[in-house]
Amino acid sequence: MNVKKYIPNLLTLGNLLCGTIATIFAIKGDFFATAILVMLGILFDFFDGFAARMLKVQGELGKQLDSLADMVTSGVVPGIVMMQMLVNALDIDAVGYFGVDEYGATGSNLPYLGLLLTLGAGYRLAKFNIDERQSDSFIGVPTPAMSLFVISLPLIAQFDKESFLISFIENQYFLILITVLFTYLMNAEIPLFSLKFKNFYFKDNVIKYVFLALSIILIITLKIVAIPMIILSYVVLSIVNNSDKKLSSK
Repeated sequence: MNVKKYIPNLLTLGNLLCGTIATIFAIKGDFFATAILVMLGILFDFFDGFAARMLKVQGELGKQLDSLADMVTSGVVPGIVMMQMLVNALDIDAVGYFGVDEYGATGSNLPYLGLLLTLGAGYRLAKFNIDERQSDSFIGVPTPAMSLFVISLPLIAQFDKESFLISFIENQYFLILITVLFTYLMNAEIPLFSLKFKNFYFKDNVIKYVFLALSIILIITLKIVAIPMIILSYVVLSIVNNSDKKLSSK
């Protein structure tokens, strides 16, 4: 019995378990526990691929299982978190039942828009499995990056009440904008660099080292607010990197 071939899949199932439990906490509105579990799930997601490459046991089963786990941890969970944030921003008791307001004057169907993130993540993950261009880099924002951005917002509101982002996080129009923007970015034809290192030579990994250095600076200076800033800088640096490659190729 070849035990090592099961190790990556067990790590992937760890991701799925974290995402499932995070879903429960997200529904309850416990954003801190949700964030911890999502970050742990993303950690499992990183190491399952790493383990598969190291042990040389990559396979179709692992690829499909990985996407299914990501769909929960980085698809369902951020969609529910965004729903909850919209509920809070609208200052209502709960969402309505698709046009039938069962909660009186305080009900609303608007928070369902948060689930666009879940739909966008599902579509992206399905495309990723059949897109051979994304072996060494990404086309569109990866679902874990989107998930980290979204789950960081309620944490900022909870633990950094002096942040300049608070007024935005509590604004329904900003939250809807973020929902639509990331639903688009996940599926946009925008090449984004991968953090996988084939070697550690600076000249071959300039953009990666710049991103890592910038991330460290942001974490030291902004603390929890650094999370969404890091995700945005990742997208911006990728766009700049793409422009430089186009100019150098001319």
